[in-house]
Amino acid sequence: MSDDFIEPVRHTVTVPLPIERAFSVFTDGFDTWWPRSHRIGATEIAETVLEPRAGGRWYERSVDGVECDWGRVLVFEPPHRLVVTWHINGQWQYDPDPGHASEVEVRFTEDTGHTRVDLEHRHIERHGGSAVRLSEAVASQNGWSVILGGYTKIAANTPSRS
Repeated sequence: MSDDFIEPVRHTVTVPLPIERAFSVFTDGFDTWWPRSHRIGATEIAETVLEPRAGGRWYERSVDGVECDWGRVLVFEPPHRLVVTWHINGQWQYDPDPGHASEVEVRFTEDTGHTRVDLEHRHIERHGGSAVRLSEAVASQNGWSVILGGYTKIAANTPSRS
């Protein structure tokens, strides 16, 4: 593990939904917006899952039925906050050691019928020797920017009420 602090990666989007719907699309609708190209397993993603509770898993299930964990849900506070561990190292492999996991916090703030979604990927230095590579990847155009872009697109086409 590295002792060198790595600045958190932050990204913000605004979606045209009230906070409750924005949170629901992000969590309950996780499989509708997570890009299939962003996988850890060896085969195509059939489904991405975010279990909606503290202690839950977030993971991918491949077309051949194999599940690949990404981390755990630390905080689940609808409709304001979600925190998950990120157990994926800079080689894009799952590392089960909690001491090597970074965290992703997502906060939802309503503003006149829209919701600002602030994502912070922090404690990246916990990934040790692959931390810099991971930080650069999640900060790149193909990182959180494209991932939240998928969320924003789905949210924009979601009715305000379920």
